[in-house]
Amino acid sequence: MIIPVRQFNVSRLVSLVTPRALAAVCLAMPLLAGCASSPSSSPYAPLTELQRDPARAQRLTLEATEFIDSDSEQAETLLREALTFDLYHGPAHNNLGAIFLQRGDLFSAASEFEWARKLMPGHPDPRLNLALTLEQAGRTDEAITTYATALEVYPEHLPTMQALSRLRIMSGRTNDTGSEPTLAFMLDHIAMRGETDHWKSWARIQRLKLDH
Repeated sequence: MIIPVRQFNVSRLVSLVTPRALAAVCLAMPLLAGCASSPSSSPYAPLTELQRDPARAQRLTLEATEFIDSDSEQAETLLREALTFDLYHGPAHNNLGAIFLQRGDLFSAASEFEWARKLMPGHPDPRLNLALTLEQAGRTDEAITTYATALEVYPEHLPTMQALSRLRIMSGRTNDTGSEPTLAFMLDHIAMRGETDHWKSWARIQRLKLDH
């Protein structure tokens, strides 16, 4: 990252579906060329409606969140097990994608985030994470567009505003296109409500630069 503040590290930006968010999620594909696969090419074997066990999948996903930071291999095992009980459990796909992204496995991360995005259409996290994956792959324009879709489903989503404004400034795309909130609006929002003091300070500095 160019911005010398460790809180801006991509691994910190990855958004997990946490136990609190998971309880509230109402559940009801290629984007990267060579970095995503459609559900038809998934490594998971779909179950019949009678074989599915969504409650067990949710419990395993909740359990996996306890290991994401301390033991990613154990978390991956639990999430894969969750998906054997319910292939269509979006939070498991999202959190598995977060593990892959933190490892630098962009192909697998993009595939899982695409699954999660389809299965959680009103949740910004899979879209934010997919955008981060595109950004890591050097697909800046597509990343910006995907960040914007997260704001479409959740206007003023702070982690997305932070990631999008950072990328636009880093890539020199400071002119507003009308497809997402203006850069000035996002910086003002981050300066007031940023997740850390570093984000707030960074936004204030960038806002001053934007005016000159």
